[in-house]
Amino acid sequence: MTDKILKKSPVIDYIAIAFGAFIMALGIGIFLVDAKVVPGGVSGLAMAFHYLSGNTLPVGLMIWVLNVPLYIWGVKVLGKTFGVRTFYGFTLNSFFIDFLRGDIPGFANIRLQDSETMKDLAQNDFFFMILIGAVLLGVGLGIIFKFKGTTAGSDIVAAIMQKKYGVKPGQAIMFADFFVIAFAGFIINLKDLSPDKPALSLTLYALFLLFVSARIIDMIIDGFDYARMAHIISDKYEEIANVIMDDLSRGVTMLKSRGIYKNIDREVIVAVVQLKELSTLIEKVKAVDPDAFIIVNNVHEVLGQGFRRRI
Repeated sequence: MTDKILKKSPVIDYIAIAFGAFIMALGIGIFLVDAKVVPGGVSGLAMAFHYLSGNTLPVGLMIWVLNVPLYIWGVKVLGKTFGVRTFYGFTLNSFFIDFLRGDIPGFANIRLQDSETMKDLAQNDFFFMILIGAVLLGVGLGIIFKFKGTTAGSDIVAAIMQKKYGVKPGQAIMFADFFVIAFAGFIINLKDLSPDKPALSLTLYALFLLFVSARIIDMIIDGFDYARMAHIISDKYEEIANVIMDDLSRGVTMLKSRGIYKNIDREVIVAVVQLKELSTLIEKVKAVDPDAFIIVNNVHEVLGQGFRRRI
Protein backbone atom coordinates (compact mmCIF):
# COMPACT_ATOMS: atom_id res chain seq x y z
CA MET A 1 0.00 0.00 0.00
CA THR A 2 2.79 2.43 0.92
CA ASP A 3 4.58 1.67 -2.35
CA LYS A 4 1.43 2.49 -4.34
CA ILE A 5 0.93 5.75 -2.47
CA LEU A 6 4.52 6.81 -3.09
CA LYS A 7 4.25 6.01 -6.77
CA LYS A 8 1.12 8.16 -7.14
CA SER A 9 2.35 11.01 -4.95
CA PRO A 10 3.59 14.11 -6.81
CA VAL A 11 5.90 14.75 -3.85
CA ILE A 12 8.27 12.12 -5.24
CA ASP A 13 8.30 13.95 -8.58
CA TYR A 14 9.15 17.27 -6.94
CA ILE A 15 11.92 15.75 -4.83
CA ALA A 16 13.41 14.15 -7.94
CA ILE A 17 13.14 17.39 -9.93
CA ALA A 18 14.94 19.24 -7.12
CA PHE A 19 17.70 16.63 -7.13
CA GLY A 20 18.01 16.87 -10.90
CA ALA A 21 18.15 20.67 -10.72
CA PHE A 22 20.98 20.47 -8.18
CA ILE A 23 22.99 18.01 -10.31
CA MET A 24 22.46 20.20 -13.36
CA ALA A 25 23.53 23.30 -11.40
CA LEU A 26 26.76 21.55 -10.39
CA GLY A 27 27.56 20.84 -14.02
CA ILE A 28 26.83 24.36 -15.24
CA GLY A 29 27.88 26.53 -12.33
CA ILE A 30 31.04 24.73 -11.24
CA PHE A 31 32.40 22.97 -14.33
CA LEU A 32 31.26 24.99 -17.35
CA VAL A 33 30.84 28.71 -16.59
CA ASP A 34 34.48 29.55 -15.88
CA ALA A 35 35.63 27.13 -18.58
CA LYS A 36 33.59 29.24 -21.04
CA VAL A 37 32.08 26.15 -22.62
CA VAL A 38 28.40 26.94 -23.04
CA PRO A 39 25.70 24.25 -22.86
CA GLY A 40 23.34 26.06 -25.23
CA GLY A 41 19.77 27.18 -24.63
CA VAL A 42 18.90 29.81 -22.07
CA SER A 43 21.80 28.67 -19.89
CA GLY A 44 24.19 29.45 -22.74
CA LEU A 45 22.62 32.87 -23.32
CA ALA A 46 22.83 33.62 -19.61
CA MET A 47 26.51 32.66 -19.62
CA ALA A 48 27.10 34.94 -22.63
CA PHE A 49 25.52 37.88 -20.78
CA HIS A 50 27.60 36.95 -17.73
CA TYR A 51 30.77 37.23 -19.83
CA LEU A 52 29.65 40.46 -21.51
CA SER A 53 29.02 42.06 -18.11
CA GLY A 54 32.55 41.29 -16.97
CA ASN A 55 31.28 38.43 -14.78
CA THR A 56 29.10 40.78 -12.73
CA LEU A 57 25.67 39.46 -13.76
CA PRO A 58 24.99 36.21 -11.86
CA VAL A 59 24.40 33.31 -14.24
CA GLY A 60 21.55 31.83 -12.23
CA LEU A 61 19.70 35.14 -12.01
CA MET A 62 20.04 35.67 -15.78
CA ILE A 63 18.73 32.16 -16.43
CA TRP A 64 15.68 32.92 -14.30
CA VAL A 65 14.97 36.27 -16.01
CA LEU A 66 15.35 34.85 -19.52
CA ASN A 67 13.16 31.86 -18.70
CA VAL A 68 10.08 33.79 -17.62
CA PRO A 69 8.69 34.39 -21.17
CA LEU A 70 9.27 30.74 -22.09
CA TYR A 71 7.60 29.69 -18.88
CA ILE A 72 4.45 31.61 -19.80
CA TRP A 73 4.45 29.95 -23.24
CA GLY A 74 4.89 26.54 -21.66
CA VAL A 75 1.91 27.05 -19.36
CA LYS A 76 -0.31 27.92 -22.31
CA VAL A 77 0.77 24.98 -24.49
CA LEU A 78 1.53 22.22 -22.00
CA GLY A 79 -0.85 22.95 -19.14
CA LYS A 80 -0.83 24.31 -15.61
CA THR A 81 0.70 21.20 -14.04
CA PHE A 82 3.62 21.40 -16.45
CA GLY A 83 3.88 25.12 -15.67
CA VAL A 84 4.14 24.55 -11.92
CA ARG A 85 6.85 21.94 -12.36
CA THR A 86 8.69 24.12 -14.85
CA PHE A 87 8.68 27.16 -12.60
CA TYR A 88 9.81 24.98 -9.72
CA GLY A 89 12.54 23.40 -11.84
CA PHE A 90 14.12 26.49 -13.36
CA THR A 91 13.80 28.50 -10.14
CA LEU A 92 15.64 25.83 -8.16
CA ASN A 93 18.23 25.40 -10.90
CA SER A 94 18.87 29.16 -10.99
CA PHE A 95 19.10 29.29 -7.20
CA PHE A 96 21.48 26.33 -6.97
CA ILE A 97 23.81 27.77 -9.64
CA ASP A 98 24.19 31.10 -7.85
CA PHE A 99 24.32 29.38 -4.45
CA LEU A 100 27.15 27.05 -5.46
CA ARG A 101 29.04 29.90 -7.14
CA GLY A 102 28.70 32.13 -4.06
CA ASP A 103 26.66 34.78 -5.91
CA ILE A 104 23.84 34.88 -3.36
CA PRO A 105 24.30 37.42 -0.54
CA GLY A 106 25.41 35.68 2.63
CA PHE A 107 26.91 32.71 0.78
CA ALA A 108 29.86 34.39 -0.94
CA ASN A 109 32.32 32.10 0.84
CA ILE A 110 31.07 28.95 -0.93
CA ARG A 111 32.45 29.48 -4.47
CA LEU A 112 33.14 25.83 -5.30
CA GLN A 113 34.53 26.90 -8.68
CA ASP A 114 37.54 28.37 -6.85
CA SER A 115 38.45 25.15 -5.07
CA GLU A 116 41.89 23.62 -5.58
CA THR A 117 40.32 20.65 -7.35
CA MET A 118 38.66 22.84 -9.96
CA LYS A 119 41.81 24.89 -10.47
CA ASP A 120 43.82 21.72 -11.00
CA LEU A 121 41.29 20.37 -13.52
CA ALA A 122 41.22 23.66 -15.42
CA GLN A 123 45.00 23.76 -15.71
CA ASN A 124 45.88 20.10 -16.19
CA ASP A 125 42.81 18.22 -17.45
CA PHE A 126 40.47 20.63 -19.21
CA PHE A 127 38.84 17.92 -21.31
CA PHE A 128 37.98 15.80 -18.27
CA MET A 129 36.49 18.85 -16.57
CA ILE A 130 34.22 19.45 -19.57
CA LEU A 131 33.31 15.76 -19.68
CA ILE A 132 32.24 15.82 -16.02
CA GLY A 133 30.21 18.95 -16.68
CA ALA A 134 28.50 17.27 -19.65
CA VAL A 135 27.67 14.17 -17.63
CA LEU A 136 26.27 16.17 -14.70
CA LEU A 137 24.23 18.33 -17.06
CA GLY A 138 22.82 15.32 -18.89
CA VAL A 139 22.04 13.37 -15.73
CA GLY A 140 20.35 16.36 -14.12
CA LEU A 141 18.21 17.15 -17.14
CA GLY A 142 17.42 13.48 -17.67
CA ILE A 143 16.13 13.14 -14.11
CA ILE A 144 14.02 16.27 -14.49
CA PHE A 145 12.46 15.01 -17.73
CA LYS A 146 11.97 11.54 -16.25
CA PHE A 147 9.74 13.02 -13.57
CA LYS A 148 7.71 15.21 -15.93
CA GLY A 149 9.42 18.52 -15.34
CA THR A 150 11.73 20.89 -17.20
CA THR A 151 14.02 23.80 -16.42
CA ALA A 152 12.35 25.91 -19.15
CA GLY A 153 14.61 27.29 -21.89
CA SER A 154 15.04 24.91 -24.80
CA ASP A 155 13.69 22.19 -22.49
CA ILE A 156 10.20 23.61 -23.10
CA VAL A 157 10.71 23.38 -26.85
CA ALA A 158 11.94 19.80 -26.40
CA ALA A 159 8.98 18.86 -24.20
CA ILE A 160 6.51 20.27 -26.74
CA MET A 161 8.25 18.39 -29.56
CA GLN A 162 8.09 15.19 -27.49
CA LYS A 163 4.39 15.66 -26.72
CA LYS A 164 3.27 16.54 -30.24
CA TYR A 165 5.69 14.66 -32.48
CA GLY A 166 7.35 12.00 -30.31
CA VAL A 167 10.82 13.51 -30.82
CA LYS A 168 13.31 12.48 -28.14
CA PRO A 169 14.09 15.43 -25.83
CA GLY A 170 17.85 15.03 -26.20
CA GLN A 171 17.66 15.33 -29.98
CA ALA A 172 15.34 18.34 -29.88
CA ILE A 173 17.60 20.13 -27.40
CA MET A 174 20.67 19.38 -29.51
CA PHE A 175 19.24 21.04 -32.62
CA ALA A 176 17.89 24.06 -30.72
CA ASP A 177 21.08 24.64 -28.75
CA PHE A 178 23.46 24.49 -31.70
CA PHE A 179 22.65 28.07 -32.65
CA VAL A 180 23.16 29.35 -29.10
CA ILE A 181 26.59 27.72 -28.96
CA ALA A 182 27.60 29.41 -32.21
CA PHE A 183 26.41 32.78 -30.88
CA ALA A 184 28.26 32.37 -27.58
CA GLY A 185 31.42 31.39 -29.46
CA PHE A 186 31.14 34.59 -31.46
CA ILE A 187 30.84 36.65 -28.26
CA ILE A 188 33.83 34.92 -26.66
CA ASN A 189 35.92 35.57 -29.76
CA LEU A 190 34.72 39.17 -30.10
CA LYS A 191 35.55 40.06 -26.49
CA ASP A 192 38.71 37.90 -26.40
CA LEU A 193 37.44 36.27 -23.21
CA SER A 194 39.67 33.20 -23.43
CA PRO A 195 43.19 34.18 -24.54
CA ASP A 196 44.66 30.78 -23.66
CA LYS A 197 42.14 28.83 -25.79
CA PRO A 198 40.81 29.88 -29.22
CA ALA A 199 37.07 30.51 -29.40
CA LEU A 200 36.78 27.81 -32.07
CA SER A 201 38.25 25.25 -29.67
CA LEU A 202 35.73 26.22 -27.00
CA THR A 203 32.94 25.94 -29.58
CA LEU A 204 34.07 22.42 -30.46
CA TYR A 205 34.15 21.55 -26.75
CA ALA A 206 30.61 22.91 -26.50
CA LEU A 207 29.44 20.72 -29.38
CA PHE A 208 31.02 17.72 -27.67
CA LEU A 209 29.26 18.72 -24.45
CA LEU A 210 25.99 18.96 -26.35
CA PHE A 211 26.36 15.48 -27.84
CA VAL A 212 27.31 13.80 -24.55
CA SER A 213 24.58 15.46 -22.49
CA ALA A 214 21.93 14.71 -25.14
CA ARG A 215 22.85 11.03 -25.20
CA ILE A 216 22.77 10.84 -21.41
CA ILE A 217 19.36 12.53 -21.29
CA ASP A 218 17.93 9.90 -23.63
CA MET A 219 19.67 7.15 -21.66
CA ILE A 220 18.15 8.33 -18.38
CA ILE A 221 14.67 8.54 -19.92
CA ASP A 222 14.76 5.34 -21.99
CA GLY A 223 16.81 3.27 -19.55
CA PHE A 224 20.19 1.59 -19.79
CA ASP A 225 20.93 -1.34 -22.08
CA TYR A 226 20.81 -3.77 -19.16
CA ALA A 227 18.69 -6.46 -20.86
CA ARG A 228 18.71 -8.39 -24.13
CA MET A 229 15.88 -9.93 -26.12
CA ALA A 230 16.68 -13.10 -28.05
CA HIS A 231 14.75 -14.51 -31.00
CA ILE A 232 15.65 -18.18 -31.44
CA ILE A 233 14.72 -20.28 -34.47
CA SER A 234 15.25 -24.02 -34.15
CA ASP A 235 13.55 -27.32 -34.92
CA LYS A 236 14.14 -28.21 -31.26
CA TYR A 237 12.16 -25.25 -29.98
CA GLU A 238 10.32 -27.17 -27.25
CA GLU A 239 13.52 -28.53 -25.76
CA ILE A 240 15.20 -25.12 -25.93
CA ALA A 241 12.18 -23.45 -24.31
CA ASN A 242 12.26 -25.92 -21.44
CA VAL A 243 15.98 -25.34 -20.91
CA ILE A 244 15.47 -21.57 -20.75
CA MET A 245 12.62 -21.89 -18.26
CA ASP A 246 14.27 -24.54 -16.09
CA ASP A 247 17.92 -23.42 -16.11
CA LEU A 248 17.54 -19.62 -16.41
CA SER A 249 14.12 -19.26 -14.76
CA ARG A 250 13.03 -16.98 -17.58
CA GLY A 251 9.68 -16.91 -19.33
CA VAL A 252 9.43 -17.90 -22.97
CA THR A 253 7.02 -16.79 -25.69
CA MET A 254 6.38 -18.75 -28.90
CA LEU A 255 5.61 -16.86 -32.10
CA LYS A 256 4.20 -18.37 -35.25
CA SER A 257 6.36 -17.61 -38.30
CA ARG A 258 6.97 -18.74 -41.85
CA GLY A 259 10.32 -18.95 -43.62
CA ILE A 260 9.77 -17.47 -47.08
CA TYR A 261 12.75 -19.14 -48.74
CA LYS A 262 11.58 -22.71 -47.95
CA ASN A 263 7.94 -21.79 -47.25
CA ILE A 264 8.03 -23.68 -43.94
CA ASP A 265 6.00 -22.81 -40.83
CA ARG A 266 8.19 -22.57 -37.74
CA GLU A 267 8.05 -21.56 -34.11
CA VAL A 268 10.19 -18.62 -32.98
CA ILE A 269 11.22 -18.51 -29.32
CA VAL A 270 11.32 -15.05 -27.72
CA ALA A 271 13.08 -14.66 -24.38
CA VAL A 272 14.30 -11.61 -22.45
CA VAL A 273 17.31 -12.02 -20.16
CA GLN A 274 19.61 -9.78 -18.20
CA LEU A 275 22.87 -8.83 -19.87
CA LYS A 276 24.88 -11.04 -17.53
CA GLU A 277 22.71 -14.04 -18.53
CA LEU A 278 23.15 -13.65 -22.28
CA SER A 279 26.27 -15.78 -22.66
CA THR A 280 24.66 -18.55 -20.59
CA LEU A 281 21.55 -18.42 -22.77
CA ILE A 282 23.55 -18.75 -25.99
CA GLU A 283 25.66 -21.55 -24.53
CA LYS A 284 22.61 -23.57 -23.48
CA VAL A 285 20.80 -23.02 -26.78
CA LYS A 286 23.83 -24.16 -28.76
CA ALA A 287 24.17 -27.21 -26.51
CA VAL A 288 20.68 -28.29 -27.53
CA ASP A 289 20.93 -27.27 -31.19
CA PRO A 290 24.31 -26.13 -32.61
CA ASP A 291 22.50 -24.95 -35.76
CA ALA A 292 19.98 -22.75 -33.94
CA PHE A 293 19.56 -19.28 -35.44
CA ILE A 294 19.76 -16.59 -32.72
CA ILE A 295 19.03 -12.87 -33.05
CA VAL A 296 19.88 -10.65 -30.06
CA ASN A 297 18.53 -7.10 -29.59
CA ASN A 298 19.22 -4.41 -27.00
CA VAL A 299 16.33 -3.73 -24.63
CA HIS A 300 16.25 -0.34 -22.89
CA GLU A 301 13.49 -1.06 -20.41
CA VAL A 302 11.78 -4.21 -19.14
CA LEU A 303 8.90 -4.03 -16.66
CA GLY A 304 7.55 -7.07 -14.88
CA GLN A 305 8.48 -10.09 -12.81
CA GLY A 306 12.21 -10.73 -12.71
CA PHE A 307 13.09 -7.22 -13.85
CA ARG A 308 13.05 -3.76 -12.31
CA ARG A 309 9.99 -1.70 -11.55
CA ARG A 310 9.48 1.54 -13.41
CA ILE A 311 10.95 4.53 -11.61
